[in-house]
Amino acid sequence: MPLTLEQAQSIISDCLSWRKDNGLKPLTVGVLDAGGCLLALAREDGTSALRPEIAQGKARGAVQMGLGSRALYERAKIEPFFIQAMNTLAGGSLVPVAGGVLIKRDGVILGAVGITGDNSDNDEACAISAIETAGFVADGG
Repeated sequence: MPLTLEQAQSIISDCLSWRKDNGLKPLTVGVLDAGGCLLALAREDGTSALRPEIAQGKARGAVQMGLGSRALYERAKIEPFFIQAMNTLAGGSLVPVAGGVLIKRDGVILGAVGITGDNSDNDEACAISAIETAGFVADGG
C-alpha cells in the first residue's frame, strides 16, 4: 500500500510539533513517496530559500539508494567518489547528510522524510519520531 497524502501531512505535522517541543530551530520538512516524488512539503517561517531542495535531497538520496542519509554520509567518508558518482547520476539532487529517513512497513520502503533547519542529528531525530508516531518503521541509516 503506497504512502498517502494524508499520512505525509500527518508526518509533517508531527515533525513540526516535535520540533517545538524539543526547541529546535525552524524546519523545512519534505515527504517523498517510494518513487522519489514529493507528496508534501512544509517550510516554516524563518527558514532560508534553499531549504526545500535540501530536505528533498536528503529524502531523495535515501529513497533512491535504499539507505537512510546517515548511511550515505558514512559511505561518503569511505568512498567519496562513489557518492559523488551517484550524485552525478541523480543530477546533483542528493544530499548525503543525516536527516533523510526511510519510511518502511514490513521491510518495504514506502517513502522518506527529509528535514533541514537544525543540525543534522536533530533533523534525523525529528524525522524518526514522526515516522514512528505514524506507525511506520524509521530507517535513518
